[in-house]
Amino acid sequence: MLLTKIKISKLLIICFTIALILPLVFSNIGMATNQGSNYILTKDITYNTVNNKQLKLNLYQNKKSGLRPTLIVIHGGGWIKGSKDDGDEPFFTPYFDWGFSVVNIDYRLASTALAPAAVEDSICALRWVIRNAAKYNFDIKKIVLTGFSAGGHLSLTTGTIPNVAEFDRLCPGNEPLKVAAIINWSGITDVNDLLVGSNQKYFALQWFGNNITSRELELAKTVSPINFVRSGLPPILTIHGEKDRFVPYSHATRLHQALAKVGAVHQLYTVRGAAHGGYSKAQKREIYRVIRIFLQRQGLIDNRL
Repeated sequence: MLLTKIKISKLLIICFTIALILPLVFSNIGMATNQGSNYILTKDITYNTVNNKQLKLNLYQNKKSGLRPTLIVIHGGGWIKGSKDDGDEPFFTPYFDWGFSVVNIDYRLASTALAPAAVEDSICALRWVIRNAAKYNFDIKKIVLTGFSAGGHLSLTTGTIPNVAEFDRLCPGNEPLKVAAIINWSGITDVNDLLVGSNQKYFALQWFGNNITSRELELAKTVSPINFVRSGLPPILTIHGEKDRFVPYSHATRLHQALAKVGAVHQLYTVRGAAHGGYSKAQKREIYRVIRIFLQRQGLIDNRL
């Protein structure tokens, strides 16, 4: 029994390491870009302050004139690790060629504040983008959310959560928090599934303070995108490895099925043979081709690209 627990612990560490090396996963996408020549980078803009902690973002402002479609990037790391400065530019570099400005955000991790702090902060970041649209030429009709793993979860919650008023207490406002699309990479869709049962994960437990009672389980339901499915949601593209054990592939398929039942615009792209990241060059090229076509179908980027 002890040997089995040790093996499981080692496996979890390996899986979590994969999640943390996302920048390496996407470092050789193999696509033509003009990184650095078509945007102006402004680092560490404060989008909110909570208990004297400044929450910051990096802005990659597209140099093209006029309103720009805008991508909000939310990093992964199981809600307990990660940063906007981890070097994940390759993850969103293709969007520069598609005419986007990019907003790459940080949020409070579990070591600073437990759930639902990360959800609250991501919502506040979206509100910051909307409020600063005129200043930075953000097209508020073309805001796209994206993230990998926990970042995928936060993209989904930010773009689909029905009871925004319960989570924007740190940045209240009257602006409609609408987005045009969500690109969800291997995101958690059922938080409760990672807190109890066979899919329990240590990082999810840490996000809830390692003390799971009925209160925490109820809170988990309120931040689980699978519970937000309804008609009228923004278009959602989910990308998920079919052999993912870190965030089970079933999280993607269950969301896909639920969205289909309500007639929501959605697509599930399954990365065959892949786990939690670790995609080949060919797989990456195909994934970004799928993303481009998906965004074109929503009228968010030029069909000639």
